[in-house]
Amino acid sequence: MLWPKSVKDRIKTGTDRELVHSYPYRSACPSTVWGELVESSAQDLFFAGYTNYFLWLDQPDFVGTLRRKAGKGCRVRFLLGDPEGDVTRQREQHEDVALTVSTRIRITLEHLGKLGGEDGVEARFSAPADAVNHVSLSVFRFDDQLLVTPHLARLAGHDSPLLHLRRQGDGGLFSRFTEHAEELWGRGVPVGSHAGR
Repeated sequence: MLWPKSVKDRIKTGTDRELVHSYPYRSACPSTVWGELVESSAQDLFFAGYTNYFLWLDQPDFVGTLRRKAGKGCRVRFLLGDPEGDVTRQREQHEDVALTVSTRIRITLEHLGKLGGEDGVEARFSAPADAVNHVSLSVFRFDDQLLVTPHLARLAGHDSPLLHLRRQGDGGLFSRFTEHAEELWGRGVPVGSHAGR
């Protein structure tokens, strides 16, 4: 028996099944979702937002959580924009907010400094040629789940939409966004190599 069209239209099939939830604003995604995703991750935590600063504000004892995760063998990575890069300065002009992009990046760098070179925690700046692609799309990986924010023009990350994805196989949205973030990571510059920053 064939399913009625109205039922089929409501059932996710193929790569559509990867979409767990969508939010019109990143700030509409509860901080508990972020916390649960971090806690459930055992292999790969990859924070490829341009600033990542909100994580330190929203997640209690985030430094301690990352230290514990890394100590249990989880790879923890941060891909950041260069706080002194041209794209950062341009984005600051577009957003025109008091808490500038470079300040938000430095907040993350300050908190990463508290980890004191913890084994298993890595940080890179995106390459100058990749910065425009990085600033326009934030990808946060938690093992086989992602939170993705495509940034809308002139809006800070919290005002842009967010997609929650769960990997269901190869070639879907999860794979596409993961490949994007890994490509930027592969050309990134280790944070420690930027003297004086």
